[in-house]
Amino acid sequence: MREPVYFVRDVDFLRQIAIKYFDHFEDRSLFVEAKSDTLLGNSLLLLTGKKWHDMRSTLSPSFTSSKMRQMFELVVECADDMAKYFIEESKQNKPIRWEMKGLFTRYTIDIIASCAFGLKVDSLRNPNNEFFTIGRGIVGSRGKIMNALRLLLIRAFPDLMRALNVELFRSDIKQFFKSMVLDTMEEREVKNIERPDMINIMMQVRSGKLKHDHDESNDNDTGFATVEESNIGKHQVNRTYTDDEIIAQCFVFFLAGFDTISTSLSFLSYELALNQDIQQKLYEEIREVNESLNGGRLTYDTLPKMKYFDQVISEALRKWPPALVTERKCTKDFEFELDGRKILIERGREVRFPIYSIHHDPEIYENPEQFDPERFSDENKHKIKPGSYIPFGIGPRSCVGSRFALMEIKALLFYLLLNFNIQPYEKTEIPLKIVNSSINWNIGNVIHLEFKPRA
Repeated sequence: MREPVYFVRDVDFLRQIAIKYFDHFEDRSLFVEAKSDTLLGNSLLLLTGKKWHDMRSTLSPSFTSSKMRQMFELVVECADDMAKYFIEESKQNKPIRWEMKGLFTRYTIDIIASCAFGLKVDSLRNPNNEFFTIGRGIVGSRGKIMNALRLLLIRAFPDLMRALNVELFRSDIKQFFKSMVLDTMEEREVKNIERPDMINIMMQVRSGKLKHDHDESNDNDTGFATVEESNIGKHQVNRTYTDDEIIAQCFVFFLAGFDTISTSLSFLSYELALNQDIQQKLYEEIREVNESLNGGRLTYDTLPKMKYFDQVISEALRKWPPALVTERKCTKDFEFELDGRKILIERGREVRFPIYSIHHDPEIYENPEQFDPERFSDENKHKIKPGSYIPFGIGPRSCVGSRFALMEIKALLFYLLLNFNIQPYEKTEIPLKIVNSSINWNIGNVIHLEFKPRA
Protein backbone atom coordinates (compact mmCIF):
# COMPACT_ATOMS: atom_id res chain seq x y z
CA MET A 1 0.00 0.00 0.00
CA ARG A 2 3.04 2.30 0.05
CA GLU A 3 4.32 1.96 -3.51
CA PRO A 4 2.74 2.70 -6.90
CA VAL A 5 1.32 -0.17 -8.95
CA TYR A 6 0.87 -0.05 -12.71
CA PHE A 7 -2.46 -1.31 -14.07
CA VAL A 8 -2.35 -2.36 -17.72
CA ARG A 9 -5.55 -1.44 -19.56
CA ASP A 10 -4.42 -1.95 -23.15
CA VAL A 11 -4.42 -5.64 -24.15
CA ASP A 12 -1.76 -5.16 -26.84
CA PHE A 13 0.61 -3.68 -24.27
CA LEU A 14 -0.38 -6.42 -21.83
CA ARG A 15 0.73 -9.07 -24.33
CA GLN A 16 4.03 -7.27 -24.85
CA ILE A 17 4.76 -7.27 -21.12
CA ALA A 18 3.62 -10.86 -20.55
CA ILE A 19 5.19 -12.41 -23.66
CA LYS A 20 7.47 -10.25 -25.82
CA TYR A 21 9.29 -8.55 -22.94
CA PHE A 22 8.89 -11.39 -20.48
CA ASP A 23 12.58 -11.17 -19.57
CA HIS A 24 11.78 -7.80 -17.94
CA PHE A 25 8.71 -9.11 -16.07
CA GLU A 26 9.39 -12.75 -15.27
CA ASP A 27 8.72 -12.69 -11.51
CA ARG A 28 5.62 -12.35 -9.38
CA SER A 29 5.44 -10.04 -6.40
CA LEU A 30 6.32 -12.07 -3.32
CA PHE A 31 3.76 -11.86 -0.55
CA VAL A 32 5.62 -14.62 1.25
CA GLU A 33 9.14 -16.02 0.79
CA ALA A 34 10.41 -19.59 1.14
CA LYS A 35 12.22 -18.74 4.37
CA SER A 36 8.92 -17.40 5.78
CA ASP A 37 6.76 -20.29 4.59
CA THR A 38 8.24 -23.47 3.14
CA LEU A 39 4.91 -24.68 1.70
CA LEU A 40 3.85 -21.71 -0.42
CA GLY A 41 7.21 -19.96 -0.72
CA ASN A 42 8.83 -22.97 -2.41
CA SER A 43 5.95 -23.53 -4.83
CA LEU A 44 6.05 -22.79 -8.55
CA LEU A 45 3.53 -20.03 -7.88
CA LEU A 46 6.02 -17.85 -5.98
CA LEU A 47 9.47 -18.97 -7.10
CA THR A 48 11.55 -16.34 -8.91
CA GLY A 49 14.49 -16.13 -11.30
CA LYS A 50 16.43 -19.28 -12.11
CA LYS A 51 14.60 -21.28 -9.44
CA TRP A 52 11.32 -20.60 -11.21
CA HIS A 53 12.78 -21.40 -14.65
CA ASP A 54 14.17 -24.70 -13.36
CA MET A 55 10.95 -25.75 -11.64
CA ARG A 56 8.75 -24.74 -14.59
CA SER A 57 10.94 -26.72 -16.99
CA THR A 58 10.93 -29.64 -14.58
CA LEU A 59 7.15 -29.69 -14.10
CA SER A 60 6.05 -28.91 -17.67
CA PRO A 61 6.22 -32.60 -18.73
CA SER A 62 3.75 -33.38 -15.92
CA PHE A 63 0.93 -31.61 -17.74
CA THR A 64 1.37 -32.68 -21.37
CA SER A 65 -1.46 -34.49 -23.13
CA SER A 66 0.15 -37.92 -22.66
CA LYS A 67 0.32 -37.40 -18.87
CA MET A 68 -3.23 -35.98 -18.83
CA ARG A 69 -4.47 -38.99 -20.79
CA GLN A 70 -3.10 -41.27 -18.06
CA MET A 71 -4.63 -39.20 -15.24
CA PHE A 72 -7.97 -38.81 -17.02
CA GLU A 73 -9.06 -42.32 -16.08
CA LEU A 74 -8.72 -41.36 -12.40
CA VAL A 75 -10.67 -38.14 -12.98
CA VAL A 76 -13.50 -39.91 -14.81
CA GLU A 77 -13.79 -42.46 -12.00
CA CYS A 78 -14.40 -39.66 -9.48
CA ALA A 79 -16.90 -37.92 -11.79
CA ASP A 80 -18.80 -41.14 -12.45
CA ASP A 81 -18.90 -41.93 -8.71
CA MET A 82 -20.52 -38.55 -7.95
CA ALA A 83 -23.17 -39.05 -10.63
CA LYS A 84 -23.92 -42.54 -9.27
CA TYR A 85 -24.29 -41.11 -5.76
CA PHE A 86 -26.89 -38.64 -7.05
CA ILE A 87 -28.70 -41.41 -8.95
CA GLU A 88 -28.94 -43.42 -5.72
CA GLU A 89 -30.27 -40.35 -3.90
CA SER A 90 -32.87 -39.68 -6.60
CA LYS A 91 -34.35 -43.17 -6.15
CA GLN A 92 -35.48 -42.11 -2.66
CA ASN A 93 -37.80 -39.52 -4.27
CA LYS A 94 -36.24 -36.64 -2.39
CA PRO A 95 -35.24 -33.39 -4.09
CA ILE A 96 -31.48 -33.25 -4.69
CA ARG A 97 -30.60 -29.74 -3.58
CA TRP A 98 -27.09 -28.58 -2.82
CA GLU A 99 -25.02 -25.51 -2.18
CA MET A 100 -22.68 -25.68 -5.16
CA LYS A 101 -19.39 -24.62 -3.60
CA GLY A 102 -19.67 -27.26 -0.88
CA LEU A 103 -20.72 -29.93 -3.36
CA PHE A 104 -17.98 -29.32 -5.90
CA THR A 105 -15.34 -28.94 -3.20
CA ARG A 106 -16.03 -32.56 -2.30
CA TYR A 107 -15.50 -33.56 -5.92
CA THR A 108 -12.21 -31.66 -6.22
CA ILE A 109 -10.98 -33.20 -2.97
CA ASP A 110 -11.66 -36.66 -4.38
CA ILE A 111 -9.79 -35.72 -7.57
CA ILE A 112 -6.77 -34.40 -5.69
CA ALA A 113 -6.64 -37.36 -3.32
CA SER A 114 -6.72 -39.75 -6.28
CA CYS A 115 -4.62 -37.90 -8.87
CA ALA A 116 -2.05 -36.47 -6.48
CA PHE A 117 -1.75 -38.99 -3.67
CA GLY A 118 -3.25 -42.21 -4.99
CA LEU A 119 -6.02 -42.35 -2.37
CA LYS A 120 -9.78 -42.86 -2.60
CA VAL A 121 -11.61 -40.77 0.00
CA ASP A 122 -15.22 -40.45 -1.36
CA SER A 123 -16.06 -37.09 0.21
CA LEU A 124 -19.81 -37.35 -0.43
CA ARG A 125 -20.17 -40.51 1.61
CA ASN A 126 -17.34 -39.58 4.01
CA PRO A 127 -17.59 -35.78 4.33
CA ASN A 128 -15.28 -35.52 7.36
CA ASN A 129 -12.26 -37.19 5.79
CA GLU A 130 -8.86 -35.74 6.63
CA PHE A 131 -8.32 -34.19 3.19
CA PHE A 132 -11.56 -32.24 3.38
CA THR A 133 -10.90 -31.12 6.95
CA ILE A 134 -7.41 -29.88 6.06
CA GLY A 135 -8.78 -28.05 3.03
CA ARG A 136 -11.38 -26.22 5.10
CA GLY A 137 -8.62 -25.26 7.54
CA ILE A 138 -6.84 -23.50 4.68
CA VAL A 139 -9.61 -21.87 2.62
CA GLY A 140 -12.61 -22.01 4.95
CA SER A 141 -13.83 -18.74 6.46
CA ARG A 142 -11.98 -19.26 9.76
CA GLY A 143 -8.88 -20.50 7.95
CA LYS A 144 -8.85 -17.46 5.66
CA ILE A 145 -9.07 -15.05 8.60
CA MET A 146 -6.19 -16.71 10.48
CA ASN A 147 -4.06 -16.95 7.35
CA ALA A 148 -4.68 -13.26 6.62
CA LEU A 149 -3.57 -12.37 10.15
CA ARG A 150 -0.42 -14.49 9.90
CA LEU A 151 0.36 -13.00 6.49
CA LEU A 152 0.03 -9.48 7.89
CA LEU A 153 2.44 -10.29 10.73
CA ILE A 154 4.92 -12.04 8.40
CA ARG A 155 4.92 -9.07 6.01
CA ALA A 156 5.24 -6.51 8.79
CA PHE A 157 7.71 -8.35 11.07
CA PRO A 158 9.46 -11.04 8.97
CA ASP A 159 12.54 -11.44 11.19
CA LEU A 160 10.49 -11.63 14.38
CA MET A 161 8.07 -14.16 12.88
CA ARG A 162 10.97 -16.36 11.72
CA ALA A 163 12.52 -16.16 15.20
CA LEU A 164 9.16 -17.25 16.68
CA ASN A 165 8.85 -19.97 14.00
CA VAL A 166 5.53 -18.55 12.77
CA GLU A 167 4.64 -19.59 9.19
CA LEU A 168 1.67 -18.71 7.03
CA PHE A 169 0.04 -22.13 7.42
CA ARG A 170 -0.44 -24.01 10.67
CA SER A 171 2.15 -26.59 11.68
CA ASP A 172 -0.38 -29.44 11.51
CA ILE A 173 -1.16 -28.57 7.86
CA LYS A 174 2.53 -28.56 7.01
CA GLN A 175 3.05 -31.86 8.83
CA PHE A 176 0.06 -33.43 7.07
CA PHE A 177 1.48 -32.74 3.62
CA LYS A 178 5.01 -33.64 4.62
CA SER A 179 3.92 -37.04 5.96
CA MET A 180 1.52 -37.68 3.09
CA VAL A 181 4.08 -36.98 0.36
CA LEU A 182 7.22 -38.49 1.89
CA ASP A 183 5.55 -41.56 3.41
CA THR A 184 3.76 -42.35 0.15
CA MET A 185 6.99 -41.97 -1.81
CA GLU A 186 8.84 -44.26 0.57
CA GLU A 187 6.14 -46.92 0.42
CA ARG A 188 6.08 -46.87 -3.39
CA GLU A 189 9.84 -47.13 -3.62
CA VAL A 190 9.90 -50.11 -1.27
CA LYS A 191 6.99 -51.89 -2.97
CA ASN A 192 7.90 -50.73 -6.50
CA ILE A 193 4.43 -49.23 -7.03
CA GLU A 194 3.69 -47.10 -10.10
CA ARG A 195 0.51 -45.08 -10.54
CA PRO A 196 -0.25 -42.22 -13.00
CA ASP A 197 -0.53 -39.48 -10.38
CA MET A 198 1.32 -36.45 -9.01
CA ILE A 199 3.27 -38.43 -6.40
CA ASN A 200 4.71 -40.62 -9.14
CA ILE A 201 5.69 -37.50 -11.11
CA MET A 202 7.34 -35.96 -8.04
CA MET A 203 9.29 -39.17 -7.47
CA GLN A 204 10.62 -38.88 -11.01
CA VAL A 205 11.43 -35.20 -10.41
CA ARG A 206 13.37 -36.04 -7.25
CA SER A 207 15.31 -38.80 -9.00
CA GLY A 208 15.90 -36.72 -12.15
CA LYS A 209 14.13 -39.32 -14.32
CA LEU A 210 11.21 -37.15 -15.51
CA LYS A 211 11.62 -36.74 -19.25
CA HIS A 212 10.06 -34.23 -21.65
CA ASP A 213 7.36 -35.81 -23.78
CA HIS A 214 7.23 -35.33 -27.51
CA ASP A 215 4.10 -33.20 -27.09
CA GLU A 216 5.46 -30.70 -24.56
CA SER A 217 4.49 -27.82 -26.82
CA ASN A 218 1.35 -25.91 -25.94
CA ASP A 219 -0.91 -28.11 -28.04
CA ASN A 220 -4.64 -27.75 -27.69
CA ASP A 221 -5.90 -31.29 -27.88
CA THR A 222 -8.74 -30.66 -25.43
CA GLY A 223 -10.45 -28.28 -27.82
CA PHE A 224 -10.77 -25.41 -25.34
CA ALA A 225 -9.96 -21.82 -26.13
CA THR A 226 -6.21 -21.53 -25.68
CA VAL A 227 -4.33 -19.74 -22.96
CA GLU A 228 -1.69 -17.66 -24.71
CA GLU A 229 1.84 -18.71 -23.93
CA SER A 230 5.20 -18.17 -25.48
CA ASN A 231 8.00 -20.69 -25.74
CA ILE A 232 10.33 -19.92 -22.84
CA GLY A 233 12.85 -22.40 -24.13
CA LYS A 234 13.75 -25.87 -22.99
CA HIS A 235 16.84 -26.11 -20.90
CA GLN A 236 18.33 -28.98 -19.01
CA VAL A 237 17.79 -28.79 -15.27
CA ASN A 238 20.78 -30.24 -13.50
CA ARG A 239 19.89 -30.00 -9.85
CA THR A 240 18.49 -32.03 -6.97
CA TYR A 241 15.28 -30.86 -5.34
CA THR A 242 14.85 -30.84 -1.57
CA ASP A 243 11.95 -32.51 0.22
CA ASP A 244 10.51 -29.07 1.02
CA GLU A 245 10.49 -28.15 -2.68
CA ILE A 246 8.82 -31.43 -3.64
CA ILE A 247 6.18 -31.08 -0.91
CA ALA A 248 5.50 -27.46 -1.93
CA GLN A 249 4.51 -28.47 -5.49
CA CYS A 250 2.07 -31.07 -4.17
CA PHE A 251 0.66 -28.50 -1.76
CA VAL A 252 -0.02 -25.84 -4.38
CA PHE A 253 -1.63 -28.51 -6.60
CA PHE A 254 -3.94 -29.28 -3.66
CA LEU A 255 -4.62 -25.61 -2.93
CA ALA A 256 -5.45 -24.67 -6.53
CA GLY A 257 -7.64 -27.71 -7.06
CA PHE A 258 -9.50 -27.42 -3.77
CA ASP A 259 -10.72 -23.86 -4.20
CA THR A 260 -10.36 -22.63 -7.79
CA ILE A 261 -11.99 -25.52 -9.68
CA SER A 262 -14.90 -25.83 -7.27
CA THR A 263 -15.58 -22.10 -7.70
CA SER A 264 -15.52 -22.35 -11.50
CA LEU A 265 -17.86 -25.35 -11.43
CA SER A 266 -20.23 -23.43 -9.16
CA PHE A 267 -20.49 -20.48 -11.54
CA LEU A 268 -20.85 -22.72 -14.58
CA SER A 269 -23.65 -24.78 -13.04
CA TYR A 270 -25.42 -21.54 -12.06
CA GLU A 271 -25.31 -20.24 -15.63
CA LEU A 272 -26.62 -23.54 -17.00
CA ALA A 273 -29.50 -23.48 -14.49
CA LEU A 274 -30.49 -19.98 -15.56
CA ASN A 275 -30.03 -20.65 -19.30
CA GLN A 276 -32.06 -23.79 -19.93
CA ASP A 277 -31.81 -23.47 -23.72
CA ILE A 278 -28.00 -23.59 -23.49
CA GLN A 279 -28.15 -26.50 -21.05
CA GLN A 280 -30.49 -28.43 -23.38
CA LYS A 281 -28.20 -27.91 -26.38
CA LEU A 282 -25.24 -29.06 -24.31
CA TYR A 283 -27.14 -32.10 -23.04
CA GLU A 284 -27.95 -33.16 -26.60
CA GLU A 285 -24.25 -33.03 -27.52
CA ILE A 286 -23.33 -35.02 -24.39
CA ARG A 287 -26.04 -37.63 -25.08
CA GLU A 288 -24.83 -38.07 -28.65
CA VAL A 289 -21.23 -38.57 -27.53
CA ASN A 290 -22.31 -40.96 -24.78
CA GLU A 291 -24.17 -43.11 -27.32
CA SER A 292 -21.01 -43.29 -29.44
CA LEU A 293 -19.12 -44.73 -26.44
CA ASN A 294 -21.36 -47.85 -26.52
CA GLY A 295 -21.63 -48.11 -22.74
CA GLY A 296 -17.99 -47.30 -22.10
CA ARG A 297 -16.63 -44.45 -19.98
CA LEU A 298 -15.71 -41.04 -21.32
CA THR A 299 -12.16 -41.00 -22.74
CA TYR A 300 -9.59 -38.25 -23.05
CA ASP A 301 -9.59 -38.55 -26.84
CA THR A 302 -13.34 -37.88 -26.89
CA LEU A 303 -12.99 -34.41 -25.32
CA PRO A 304 -12.17 -32.47 -28.53
CA LYS A 305 -15.30 -33.83 -30.20
CA MET A 306 -17.60 -31.83 -27.89
CA LYS A 307 -17.19 -28.38 -29.41
CA TYR A 308 -20.26 -26.82 -27.86
CA PHE A 309 -19.09 -28.02 -24.45
CA ASP A 310 -15.83 -26.17 -25.10
CA GLN A 311 -17.76 -23.00 -25.96
CA VAL A 312 -19.86 -23.20 -22.78
CA ILE A 313 -16.86 -23.67 -20.50
CA SER A 314 -14.84 -20.97 -22.28
CA GLU A 315 -17.70 -18.50 -21.84
CA ALA A 316 -18.08 -19.38 -18.15
CA LEU A 317 -14.36 -18.73 -17.63
CA ARG A 318 -14.70 -15.43 -19.45
CA LYS A 319 -17.62 -14.21 -17.37
CA TRP A 320 -16.34 -15.70 -14.10
CA PRO A 321 -12.52 -15.98 -14.45
CA PRO A 322 -10.81 -18.06 -11.71
CA ALA A 323 -8.57 -15.09 -10.79
CA LEU A 324 -9.82 -11.50 -10.87
CA VAL A 325 -6.35 -10.06 -11.35
CA THR A 326 -2.79 -11.28 -11.84
CA GLU A 327 0.51 -9.45 -11.63
CA ARG A 328 4.14 -9.37 -12.67
CA LYS A 329 7.16 -7.76 -11.05
CA CYS A 330 9.57 -5.69 -13.12
CA THR A 331 12.98 -7.39 -12.82
CA LYS A 332 14.95 -4.75 -14.76
CA ASP A 333 14.15 -1.20 -15.83
CA PHE A 334 11.74 -1.13 -18.78
CA GLU A 335 11.36 1.94 -20.97
CA PHE A 336 8.66 2.30 -23.61
CA GLU A 337 7.04 5.04 -25.67
CA LEU A 338 3.44 6.14 -25.18
CA ASP A 339 1.84 8.99 -27.14
CA GLY A 340 5.26 10.38 -27.99
CA ARG A 341 6.46 10.24 -24.39
CA LYS A 342 9.07 7.93 -22.94
CA ILE A 343 7.81 6.05 -19.89
CA LEU A 344 10.00 4.16 -17.43
CA ILE A 345 8.79 1.26 -15.28
CA GLU A 346 11.44 0.91 -12.62
CA ARG A 347 12.91 -2.36 -11.44
CA GLY A 348 10.94 -3.73 -8.50
CA ARG A 349 7.63 -2.13 -9.50
CA GLU A 350 4.49 -4.27 -9.75
CA VAL A 351 2.42 -4.44 -12.93
CA ARG A 352 -1.12 -5.80 -12.68
CA PHE A 353 -3.40 -7.32 -15.32
CA PRO A 354 -7.09 -6.77 -14.43
CA ILE A 355 -8.48 -10.03 -15.85
CA TYR A 356 -12.09 -9.54 -14.74
CA SER A 357 -12.23 -5.98 -16.09
CA ILE A 358 -10.79 -7.04 -19.46
CA HIS A 359 -13.26 -9.93 -19.73
CA HIS A 360 -16.13 -7.51 -19.00
CA ASP A 361 -15.04 -4.63 -21.21
CA PRO A 362 -17.97 -3.80 -23.57
CA GLU A 363 -15.49 -2.52 -26.16
CA ILE A 364 -14.02 -6.04 -26.33
CA TYR A 365 -17.05 -8.24 -25.56
CA GLU A 366 -20.48 -7.07 -26.67
CA ASN A 367 -23.03 -7.35 -23.83
CA PRO A 368 -20.35 -8.74 -21.46
CA GLU A 369 -22.84 -9.59 -18.67
CA GLN A 370 -24.75 -11.92 -21.00
CA PHE A 371 -23.80 -15.60 -20.90
CA ASP A 372 -23.26 -16.36 -24.58
CA PRO A 373 -21.23 -19.44 -25.61
CA GLU A 374 -21.55 -18.42 -29.27
CA ARG A 375 -18.69 -15.97 -28.69
CA PHE A 376 -16.39 -19.00 -28.89
CA SER A 377 -17.94 -20.73 -31.89
CA ASP A 378 -15.81 -21.42 -34.96
CA GLU A 379 -17.61 -18.58 -36.73
CA ASN A 380 -16.98 -16.01 -33.99
CA LYS A 381 -13.86 -16.90 -32.00
CA HIS A 382 -11.58 -15.13 -34.49
CA LYS A 383 -13.19 -11.87 -33.31
CA ILE A 384 -11.71 -12.30 -29.82
CA LYS A 385 -8.76 -9.97 -29.60
CA PRO A 386 -5.47 -11.66 -28.58
CA GLY A 387 -4.77 -10.93 -24.93
CA SER A 388 -8.42 -10.29 -24.05
CA TYR A 389 -9.24 -13.86 -22.97
CA ILE A 390 -6.88 -14.89 -20.19
CA PRO A 391 -8.77 -16.93 -17.54
CA PHE A 392 -5.60 -18.78 -16.51
CA GLY A 393 -3.20 -15.89 -17.04
CA ILE A 394 -0.99 -15.17 -20.02
CA GLY A 395 2.56 -15.90 -21.13
CA PRO A 396 5.11 -18.25 -19.58
CA ARG A 397 3.74 -17.65 -16.07
CA SER A 398 0.21 -18.70 -16.97
CA CYS A 399 -1.25 -21.60 -14.98
CA VAL A 400 0.73 -24.77 -15.70
CA GLY A 401 -2.22 -26.92 -14.62
CA SER A 402 -4.94 -25.31 -16.76
CA ARG A 403 -5.32 -28.38 -18.95
CA PHE A 404 -5.86 -30.57 -15.89
CA ALA A 405 -8.41 -28.11 -14.49
CA LEU A 406 -10.39 -28.08 -17.73
CA MET A 407 -10.66 -31.84 -17.96
CA GLU A 408 -11.85 -31.98 -14.32
CA ILE A 409 -14.69 -29.60 -15.16
CA LYS A 410 -15.66 -31.39 -18.34
CA ALA A 411 -15.62 -34.90 -16.87
CA LEU A 412 -17.96 -34.07 -14.00
CA LEU A 413 -20.46 -32.03 -16.01
CA PHE A 414 -20.56 -34.75 -18.67
CA TYR A 415 -21.93 -37.28 -16.17
CA LEU A 416 -24.10 -34.87 -14.19
CA LEU A 417 -25.83 -33.40 -17.25
CA LEU A 418 -26.22 -36.84 -18.82
CA ASN A 419 -28.40 -37.87 -15.87
CA PHE A 420 -29.76 -34.62 -14.41
CA ASN A 421 -31.15 -31.25 -15.34
CA ILE A 422 -29.66 -28.45 -13.21
CA GLN A 423 -32.41 -26.06 -12.10
CA PRO A 424 -32.92 -23.07 -9.82
CA TYR A 425 -35.40 -23.36 -6.94
CA GLU A 426 -36.77 -21.01 -4.28
CA LYS A 427 -33.43 -20.72 -2.48
CA THR A 428 -31.53 -19.76 -5.66
CA GLU A 429 -30.31 -16.15 -5.66
CA ILE A 430 -31.13 -14.36 -8.93
CA PRO A 431 -29.08 -12.32 -9.57
CA LEU A 432 -26.12 -13.45 -7.49
CA LYS A 433 -24.95 -11.19 -4.69
CA ILE A 434 -21.21 -11.78 -4.48
CA VAL A 435 -19.45 -11.00 -1.19
CA ASN A 436 -16.87 -8.28 -1.80
CA SER A 437 -14.70 -8.89 1.25
CA SER A 438 -11.92 -10.72 -0.56
CA ILE A 439 -9.46 -10.14 -3.38
CA ASN A 440 -10.85 -13.28 -5.04
CA TRP A 441 -14.28 -14.88 -5.35
CA ASN A 442 -15.99 -15.47 -2.03
CA ILE A 443 -19.07 -17.56 -2.83
CA GLY A 444 -19.35 -19.83 0.21
CA ASN A 445 -23.00 -20.81 0.80
CA VAL A 446 -24.25 -18.55 -2.02
CA ILE A 447 -25.19 -20.69 -5.04
CA HIS A 448 -28.03 -23.14 -4.35
CA LEU A 449 -29.37 -25.37 -7.15
CA GLU A 450 -31.41 -28.51 -7.68
CA PHE A 451 -30.51 -31.61 -9.71
CA LYS A 452 -33.64 -33.07 -11.28
CA PRO A 453 -33.38 -36.58 -12.80
CA ARG A 454 -33.92 -36.72 -16.54
CA ALA A 455 -36.87 -38.80 -17.70
